Amino acid sequence: MYTLLSGLYKYMFRRDEYCILILGLDNAGKTTFLEQTKTRFNRNYKGMSLSKITTTVGLNIGTIDVGKARLMFWDLGGQDELQSLWDKYYAESHGVIYVIDSTDEERLSESKRAFEKVVTSEALEGVPILVLANKQDVETCLSIPDIKTAFSDCINKIGKRDCLTQACSALTGQVCMEVFSYLPELSISVLRKG
Repeated sequence: MYTLLSGLYKYMFRRDEYCILILGLDNAGKTTFLEQTKTRFNRNYKGMSLSKITTTVGLNIGTIDVGKARLMFWDLGGQDELQSLWDKYYAESHGVIYVIDSTDEERLSESKRAFEKVVTSEALEGVPILVLANKQDVETCLSIPDIKTAFSDCINKIGKRDCLTQACSALTGQVCMEVFSYLPELSISVLRKG
């Protein structure tokens, strides 16, 4: 009897799980974005102090529930030597959030090359992408049009997939509210692709 009730409970409250990769160069704000997301969507999550976040070596994992979907975020380290491992996670991915440091103009071309590798991967063909221009709270940051211009030759490589570029400030979380409101749309897009 217990097995029957347990199975019924699991069936009734089951959530489809989808994996969202958070990619970008080191120091772009990926982990800070993940922490803000977990804090925003998980009522009981206290979160770590944003000032104590250091460079990710390996990956960080976070889970949120959006409607009947469970989104599992894999925040992968962005150092050059770790980027070669990104493609090991592509096959299980249903969506990508690519984070750009809007204050680091010197590394913008390096970020573009990494983004190009992501969008040209056959394993990610058709997978929706959300591009976050992070650190928009800094006065000297690049604007969205500046970033789109720098990444303009990547546009035709994006292919037939949902793609959105959004301003973000993971540290303050204020601008992230718009991004947070897009997550349910991303999950719907993920559900369509999955």
